[in-house]
Amino acid sequence: KPNTVLEEEDAAELLDALIKAIVVLAKNKIGALIILERSTGLNDYIETGVKIEGHVSAEFLVNVFIPNTPLHDGAVIIRGDRVMAAGCLLPLSENPDLAKELGTRHRAAIGISEGSDALSLVVSEETGTISLAESGRIIRYLDKDALHEKLWPLLKPKPTNLAYLFKWRSSS
Repeated sequence: KPNTVLEEEDAAELLDALIKAIVVLAKNKIGALIILERSTGLNDYIETGVKIEGHVSAEFLVNVFIPNTPLHDGAVIIRGDRVMAAGCLLPLSENPDLAKELGTRHRAAIGISEGSDALSLVVSEETGTISLAESGRIIRYLDKDALHEKLWPLLKPKPTNLAYLFKWRSSS
């Protein structure tokens, strides 16, 4: 089910694995598209790929996108700290204002973020540049530090206000 809330330590581990993988993929100009499910369920897209349901690791993510392997062309969808599926097909953005040089992978990253609250991480196979798409917008040319700076606030658990649990009534 969507909206898997991670503990801070698990969110930090996920971020670490994502960044390690993205940096290796970018350095080697290996195209990649990684989708992080948030509260909008992505089951329809998960169904288009090969089910994995395994723990996220940098090594696995790098392996999936090695060219000429069965799953390298589609997207990996992550729910919480689990890879749900790989080789997934996503909707392409039809936004006419997108930069002409953006290819299918980037248009899919933007497309999924237009119709859901998912986050999309993209590595360009032409340039090795790293991008992040959210809410129909894409931020390009991120380095390792900038990616961390943008992703951590989106991944870390929000503080829970427990005050509502302790509504004390004064007896008179």
